[in-house]
Amino acid sequence: MSILDELFSVAGKTAVVTGGSRGIGLMIARGLVQAGVKVYISSRKADVCAEVAAELSEIGECVAIAADLSLHDECKRLATEVTEREGQVHILVNNAGATWGAPLAEFPDSAWDRVLNLNVRGVFHLTRYLVPALKAAAKPGDPARVINIGSIDGLRVPELETYSYSASKAAVHHMTRVLARRLAREGVTVNAIAPGPFESKMMAATLEAFGDAIRAANPLGRIGEPEDIVGATLFFASRAGAYCTGTILPVDGGMSTTI
Repeated sequence: MSILDELFSVAGKTAVVTGGSRGIGLMIARGLVQAGVKVYISSRKADVCAEVAAELSEIGECVAIAADLSLHDECKRLATEVTEREGQVHILVNNAGATWGAPLAEFPDSAWDRVLNLNVRGVFHLTRYLVPALKAAAKPGDPARVINIGSIDGLRVPELETYSYSASKAAVHHMTRVLARRLAREGVTVNAIAPGPFESKMMAATLEAFGDAIRAANPLGRIGEPEDIVGATLFFASRAGAYCTGTILPVDGGMSTTI
């Protein structure tokens, strides 16, 4: 076995990727399947989720379980269905999220409920319900992993008026640190990736309107590609990242760290 295999192999593990049917979640799910991981994906739309799982199953193992993770009972149901089938979960990627943009004077209460229920409460509830399965998967030197998908908008003030989204991602980042401390002794690491702009449904309208300006303002002169987010995920999920917990890793071409 080469040093790269020793450090970065995740083959044979089981993962749950929420929001895994599109955008960054799909990039991560595909990358994990290609790396030999059995991946459970969830999304609200059962038909889309099943279609994506069938596509990914052509290259590995992928199972669809539809769930609306903005609802407490749905978080519990998803965790129950996964653990009844697997017993152990080595990797949990909390990616499902929503955004909302509106001027300050017009920003609706419903946007706070919709965004925070999914982006913050959903992450918390699903993680706590999967803790027994994560603990069961943990081994000395090879902890189970929780990887939360935050955002650079939770690290810096965004240009757009996405008040509930940026607040929710800052909450995800700090909750990552709190859970990291709480779960470390249980053999579970908790880290977060804070992506910059990537091609996704959530970013589609923004990139269509401001894509050229965003690329020009990025220190590396481009938006994120699937390999960028998959690489960060594999680092946290493998032996290479086994000694990291409570880390918030910007994957943004330097937008939040050099500007």
